[in-house]
Amino acid sequence: MSAPSSDLQLARYSFQRKLDEIGAVRGRATELVSLYVPPGRQISDVMSYLRNEYAQSSNIKSRTTRKNVMWAIESLMGRVRQFREAPAQGVAFFVGSKAVGADKSEAVTFIVEPPEPLNTYLYRCDSTFFLDPLLAMVHEPDVWGLIVLDRAEVTLGLLRGKRVEPLRNKQSLVPSKHGRGGQSAHRFERLIEHAAHDFFVRVAEMAAELFLPRKDTMKGILLGGPGGTKEFFFKEGYLHHELQQKVVQPLFDTGYTDEYGLRELVEKATRTLHGLDLAEEKRLVQRLLAEIRNGDAGLAAYGEADVQRALELGSVDTLLVSEGLRQRRVTFRCSACQTEFVRTLHDDDVDKVLDGPCPKCGQRNLSEVASEDYVEGLFRRAADSSATVRLVSTESEEGEMLGRGFQGIAALLRYPLPARAPASRPSPASG
Repeated sequence: MSAPSSDLQLARYSFQRKLDEIGAVRGRATELVSLYVPPGRQISDVMSYLRNEYAQSSNIKSRTTRKNVMWAIESLMGRVRQFREAPAQGVAFFVGSKAVGADKSEAVTFIVEPPEPLNTYLYRCDSTFFLDPLLAMVHEPDVWGLIVLDRAEVTLGLLRGKRVEPLRNKQSLVPSKHGRGGQSAHRFERLIEHAAHDFFVRVAEMAAELFLPRKDTMKGILLGGPGGTKEFFFKEGYLHHELQQKVVQPLFDTGYTDEYGLRELVEKATRTLHGLDLAEEKRLVQRLLAEIRNGDAGLAAYGEADVQRALELGSVDTLLVSEGLRQRRVTFRCSACQTEFVRTLHDDDVDKVLDGPCPKCGQRNLSEVASEDYVEGLFRRAADSSATVRLVSTESEEGEMLGRGFQGIAALLRYPLPARAPASRPSPASG
């Protein structure tokens, strides 16, 4: 599984960013209308349904809610009317009145063409927009089964994209040692092997219960554990034959068979499954840390200032960006002194800057003149220098480190950044 292209990653990020924006909208009452139109649905049928809803909304008791809902449906009909037919993947409309405080509201409209076909026609009016069908399209599709076992314990789970999900843990009743001698020793050995066999049968039954319903979407099964138990379990064919064929070889040695063992299994598997996104993320972040340890000679930059400088110099080879980065690059202008300056801000912080003083003259006459999504801007600047961009999941340990330790952005470089020139000092006045 090769790494997704920068265009694909940007499209996925932009889609998630749009859903975040829509999901943050709140209405004062049930004033937000969500409409999903699947491909093939007749627009005339949709219009007929909306006209009926418009008529029904006149019965809403609250005057304000009635007014806002009727406006939303009327606006929605105007948007739907612009389509002769539903797009190839379908289309989703989100229209309503957003609460903005002080008992005031603001009209909002979003139209989303999804990356995958919609399979349902849906109309809903609520205090939030209904996003479940679109959110399901954001999830990473690759799923792997995980099994770690020895004679004492087994844990089964899933690797869903980059997230390890423990599903079931079971302790065995297989005795580990006995002190019997003579003929009793052989009898106890037989009892131990019989108990182990029964345990392996139960493990296979659990695996069939958990994994067979997912066999068509599961890319494979990673099997691990300490010692030779995993090899015995696999070679003796305890697993259902359809699951047996999905086991990735070679099997993996782990020191644990609990939830930590699942994570250890994934860590070991990254050495074999180079195509996994998780493996690639680990490799890139570990390489970043190694370069940082090399000091000034290292091929690494992190934090907004150094990464922006590296992009400007064209020295970035691979740009690492946290998927959780939600900021904007906003340009402000002071109407008093005409100074312009740029800040990287969270959406909620823009108003704080607008209400504050100009950094040059101190006057409170600031206005917003331009705004760009920070991550989309990074993709654009990276493309200008042919740098590769890699979105790093927030669900992995490496992704969490990138987000918290490096402001969500870092870069692997083609060559070290030149040292910054020292700030110039004014020459001393002549005597």
